[in-house]
Amino acid sequence: MAKPNAKGPVRTVQIFCAKCRFQLFKYRKGGKGALVKCFKERIVEDYTVEEGICPACNTQFARNAIIRGTPAFKMVGGKVHMK
Repeated sequence: MAKPNAKGPVRTVQIFCAKCRFQLFKYRKGGKGALVKCFKERIVEDYTVEEGICPACNTQFARNAIIRGTPAFKMVGGKVHMK
């Protein structure tokens, strides 16, 4: 399988918890589709304490996964939104 783009996208989005609106990440997202996964190497700023759990409301918003041989977060549907 192909690795994600080594150069990485330029567009940065902010990812928030859908329940309490706490900012979780700043992420370099490629494409214009929905947020399904976050490659860990593309996270610019991480505001979480424990991986995949919102520090404000303790909701699990993602699971650890290996996608295309790269560590990533697999997002739980409806738990996050982005701007």
